[in-house]
Amino acid sequence: MIKTLILPGLDGSPAPHWQHWWAARDPAALMVEQADWSFPTPEAWEAEAARAILSHPGAVLVGHSLGAVLIARLLTRWPQLKVSAALLVAPADPGTSRRLERFGPLPRQSLGVPATVVASRNDPWMPFSQAEALASQWQADVVDLGFAGHVNVASGFGPWPGALSLRDALLARAGYGDDPQSRLA
Repeated sequence: MIKTLILPGLDGSPAPHWQHWWAARDPAALMVEQADWSFPTPEAWEAEAARAILSHPGAVLVGHSLGAVLIARLLTRWPQLKVSAALLVAPADPGTSRRLERFGPLPRQSLGVPATVVASRNDPWMPFSQAEALASQWQADVVDLGFAGHVNVASGFGPWPGALSLRDALLARAGYGDDPQSRLA
């Protein structure tokens, strides 16, 4: 069974965040826990995420905000990790907050797996043009959500079934056929 590893951003993704909803709804999904959600260090967060990937080789990674940045760091720094695909939702620019700055600079090369960046035109954590440029450098597709804020609870994203469809499309691109959901059950 292909696992979906969910990597929340700064301060975690408590209910009713779409990541929390996904983890509660999908038996193939697992939320990657961090020891300190509020004062993250790249080394600690990378170690926890790498541990989860090593426990579930071939997993799909789904990250929001700093979790998306974490995925980019992992895939470019540790290319030997076995990952099927990556969904990076509303990546955060580490330069926007002192609590994030240690996660910079952002990687500027291919992630090495099928990837999609989901971005908003009014995200306070990263301008759309920057998300587009990163997606190009990461060799990832871009999904433009329009004016969707930071794609979090504050911008109206509790349950978000569209995220599941984006994950399934990535699995299909990774070679898991037309009905990747059947492999998740």
